[in-house]
Amino acid sequence: MKYVVDTIGGPAGGDAWQAAVTEAYFPLDTEYRNRREFSGTLETFSLGLVSVSKMRCDAVSYRRHRRHFLNERDASLLITIPEMSEVNFSQGSRTVNCRPGGFLVERGDAPYEFWHGKPNALWVLKVPSSSVRARIGSAERLSALSFDATQGIAALFLDTVRTTIGHLDEITEVAREMMGRHILEMLCLSIVSDDRVLDSSISSIRAGHLHRAEQYIRDNLKNSDLGPQAVADACGISLRYLQVLFQDSNQSINGFIRDARLELCAEELMSVTNISSVAEIAYRWGFADQSQFCKHYRTRFGCAPTDTRREAANRAGGSSASRERH
Repeated sequence: MKYVVDTIGGPAGGDAWQAAVTEAYFPLDTEYRNRREFSGTLETFSLGLVSVSKMRCDAVSYRRHRRHFLNERDASLLITIPEMSEVNFSQGSRTVNCRPGGFLVERGDAPYEFWHGKPNALWVLKVPSSSVRARIGSAERLSALSFDATQGIAALFLDTVRTTIGHLDEITEVAREMMGRHILEMLCLSIVSDDRVLDSSISSIRAGHLHRAEQYIRDNLKNSDLGPQAVADACGISLRYLQVLFQDSNQSINGFIRDARLELCAEELMSVTNISSVAEIAYRWGFADQSQFCKHYRTRFGCAPTDTRREAANRAGGSSASRERH
């Protein structure tokens, strides 16, 4: 899907922009130096789980209030990549700025303010919080973090975003979805390489042990024999110590394993190109009992696995209709 909005000033310039960003991301309030004369362009591209937007616009401020997400079921993260001038972001107790050559993480499930005082060009990725959580843990600790992307995996991540969009018209729907997953994996690698994402509520040593345990679990979710003792043995710590680590982070080991598996099952069920049955998906991610899987899935997401698949199919149909209109 490619969706283009062009608001070149005029009486409805600011109003049209607010409607465009709401459709591309989620509800936001916008403020401008001159609402009537504001101008900007916004293109959005669908890559399966990930949507990518390219925007160029005048100075603007966005505010996300609690009323905007009270009834939202699925939380998202926005990853903003400034190209021309710095952007500023405030969420919770943190206020940061991000210059060209970096990227900024914004949680959509908490109030925030985002602004840039000069005309700017931005890449913006919208990714499900659940997909990030399934790969690197809680998204709460990512709020208002700015990352240097001038070298290493983070630089490669930015280059991949730009290059992928440049070739989007030449690749199939299946390839687009695969590239979306690839971009998501590179994003998570860029984030997890930064020590700031470790749990700061416990000591650095304990946080390191917890991080290694969580990563071992995520790397072995397809193993149906994965359990607390296997994790403790792999990390070279006692089972009791492992249990205490997870208790400190307000979760159980078994609960963490189950929820991580459920997140990845949901991700596959949301894929319009995945033709595996619900049972095959559940088994692939370590669930041996389909009835138990369906029970846990409904408890976690408030719907049946088949409902997620149906919703994804309906959404894909809506995207096709939107492409035809534009």
